[in-house]
Amino acid sequence: MRRSIDDHPQAVDDIPPGVDEAVAMSWAVAVSDDYDDAEPRVVLTVEEVSRSRGGLVVHLQPAMARRLRIALRDALREIGEDPGA
Repeated sequence: MRRSIDDHPQAVDDIPPGVDEAVAMSWAVAVSDDYDDAEPRVVLTVEEVSRSRGGLVVHLQPAMARRLRIALRDALREIGEDPGA
């Protein structure tokens, strides 16, 4: 099973001013259980916009996906943003 959950290609306007040599990136989140152990994992892909199949893919077990979610929540709080639900 493979299922896409969400993705977002950055536009040039998404890159903060003052970041030199920034490249528009794309991220995608999916779930998959196409592994030898058939355990489902969260799949995070980050790649340069318009250069598909050239990115980095992380296959996260549930505990690591939760750790990443908590880190993103904490980062949002640190910058004064509501982390949402």
